[in-house]
Amino acid sequence: MANSFSNLDHIVASALDFHIKSDAFAQTIQEKPLIGVMTKRQQSFPGGKGEITLPITFHDTLPGIHGYEGDDQVSYDVTGNTKRASYSWKELHAGIKVTLTELKIDGISVTDSLTGESTSKHSGRDATVLTNILKAKLDDMTEGWARGMNSMLWRDGTQDASLVPGLQAFIKPNADITGGTDLNATGTTGGISRAANPLWRNRSAKFTYTSGQTNIIDGLRHEIRQLKRYGGKPNTIFCGSDFLQKVEKEIHAKGLYTQGGFTGPQGISMGAISLAGVGEFMYDPTLDDLPEWNGSGNQSGYCYFLDTDSIQLYVMDGEDKKTHNPARPEDKYVIYKAMTWTGGMVAKRLNSSAVYKAV
Repeated sequence: MANSFSNLDHIVASALDFHIKSDAFAQTIQEKPLIGVMTKRQQSFPGGKGEITLPITFHDTLPGIHGYEGDDQVSYDVTGNTKRASYSWKELHAGIKVTLTELKIDGISVTDSLTGESTSKHSGRDATVLTNILKAKLDDMTEGWARGMNSMLWRDGTQDASLVPGLQAFIKPNADITGGTDLNATGTTGGISRAANPLWRNRSAKFTYTSGQTNIIDGLRHEIRQLKRYGGKPNTIFCGSDFLQKVEKEIHAKGLYTQGGFTGPQGISMGAISLAGVGEFMYDPTLDDLPEWNGSGNQSGYCYFLDTDSIQLYVMDGEDKKTHNPARPEDKYVIYKAMTWTGGMVAKRLNSSAVYKAV
C-alpha cells in the first residue's frame, strides 16, 4: 500500500530528528574540526533583546598601598575597571523539500488524504526507496549545514551581516603577518577598543623556517608562556598544511628515534604532533582555502591557538538545531522540513588565543 501523506510526513519528521541528533557531522566529506571543538564547548543563554553581554575586567586602575603613621592623612582610590562586552546573536536556517513527483519517480505514490486511501501499489518498494530518498536528502542537508557553519565559524562576519562573526572577528594578525596594518591593535571587539586596551588583543607572530633549525618550535614555546601569562588556558591548535609541514621538518631535523618511538625537541613528539601544555596540532583543511588577510593567497601557512574557555559559542535555550515541520501548502505537493539555530560567538578573553604564520 502506498503511504498516506500524514504517515509520510511523520516518517520524514522522525528521520530528520534522528539524523540531526546522530553523529552525522562526523561523516562529512571534508574534515571540519572547528565545528566539533566549538559545539562541544558551547554555552547557553536564556534570550534577550538582541545582545549577549559579559563583564570584562582589565584592572587598569587598582587601589595602591600607602604607608602612614599616627594621624597621617591617607587617600582613597577610585577604581572603574569593569567594562561590558556585547555580542549580537543571529538566527540560522537550513531546510529541505521532497516533492511528491520525486517519490513517484522512485516508485512511491502518496495519498493526499486523511483516510490513508491509496492510489496504487508498488510491490513493497515504499519502505526501501523512501529510506534511500530521505538519506540522500538528509545527507545533503547536514553536509550543507556543516559546510555553512564551518565557513561561518572561521570568517569574521563581514561576508554576510546576517551570520555570526567567527574566529577571525576575534583573532587577528599583527603587521608582521599582514605586511601592513596591525589588525590586532585596531577596531573593537564586543564594543571594547583593542587599540586602547592592549590586554584586549590576541597574540600574533611570524616565524621563519630555516632548514636544520627550530625557529618555529622555539617561537611557539615562548608564546605558550605569554598565552598563559594572564590566566589563559590555550588548549586547541588548528593549522594549515604548509604550517604543519614546516613543524614536521623541524621535528625530524632535531628529533631522536628510539625503541620507544620518535621524540622531538622541547616537548614536541611525533605520531600525532603535539605541543606540551596545549595539545595536538590539528590539520584543518579549511585553512588551505581560507583567504589570507591581505588577500594574496590562502592560510595554508597559518596556525591558530584557541582558548576554548575564553572564546565560545553561545546558543539560546531550546534553539540548538531545532527541527521544524511546516504544513504542506494547499497549492504545492511538497514536503518541507527545516532546522534552525540561534546564538552567537562570544569572547571573554583574547590574550590567551593567537594566530601565527610560518614562512
